Amino acid sequence: MSAPPRHVLVTGAAGFIGMHAAERLLAAGAEVTGVDDFDPYYDVALKEARLARLAGRPRFRFVRADLAEEKDAAALFGDGGFTHVLHLAAQPGVRYSLVNPQAYVRNNLVAFGHVLDGCRRACVAHLVYASSSSVYGANHTLPYSEDQNVDHPVSFYAATKKANELMAHSYSHLYRLPTTGLRYFTVYGPWGRPDMSPSLFAQAILAGTPIRVFNHGTMRRDFTYVDDIVEGTILALERPPAGDAAPYAVYNIGNHEAVELETFIAILERSLGKKAIKEYALMQPGDVPATFAAIDRLAALTGFVPRTPLAEGLARFVDWYRAYYGRPAA
Repeated sequence: MSAPPRHVLVTGAAGFIGMHAAERLLAAGAEVTGVDDFDPYYDVALKEARLARLAGRPRFRFVRADLAEEKDAAALFGDGGFTHVLHLAAQPGVRYSLVNPQAYVRNNLVAFGHVLDGCRRACVAHLVYASSSSVYGANHTLPYSEDQNVDHPVSFYAATKKANELMAHSYSHLYRLPTTGLRYFTVYGPWGRPDMSPSLFAQAILAGTPIRVFNHGTMRRDFTYVDDIVEGTILALERPPAGDAAPYAVYNIGNHEAVELETFIAILERSLGKKAIKEYALMQPGDVPATFAAIDRLAALTGFVPRTPLAEGLARFVDWYRAYYGRPAA
């Protein structure tokens, strides 16, 4: 295996995947600069608590900056001396894109343009950025393969992630900037976002309030534990693509297992020691009934193998959730 990257910029370092990735990179001996703007899309206190886990560690420094502001991005890259960039900062969420699409234009398109140009000017050795399984839209062939057409997104969030892949390809082609997009599939685990199903369901189950089960429960997701996602991400970061036309790549990264939503809820109930009150609902606009990743290409490149069973991962999530939110077992 190649040596760990020397100086990695991790954008969204106070985010869920960003914090875990920064911890892993520091443990591997890399120098890490984290950047975040503490966008209030969800509880800023959670982001501050994540950052507190990184603050004060050797070889870590933090910069508070808004990458959608050209001057902030230019200053960051002008002063940084980064060899690699892991771009995880973004506006997440399919459903929120229905009500505030401009947040996605600003944080997913404008900011990414600034990151691309910063990497070009700084001659960064490799840019790895977060794409999403949402780009597959209404595709019905499972598992999702990188060969499938992704030109018909069903949410604006997905459209911005597909646009990121196109923007990256243009910079790889024009400027020989090595870029890799990783299509993440439903990441969960300790320190997860409060707007995602594990936290939403855990909160409701413990409070004895109903959980909303969309599409009447006939949903399947490729739930992927955060430690597995981070391992694959860093393995990809260490392997920049090469090519005569453009040093560019896109890979799925997931658990390669589509789990029924009802199964997910049952495992979470066992971990919490309490049954859910279910309120069945129609499919949300912009959502899809199933996600399922083919990960052969990333595995062939890096040896990536997801190792965490759902029951084990949810048990770790519940332990963290109880400790962080002060909800001890009954």
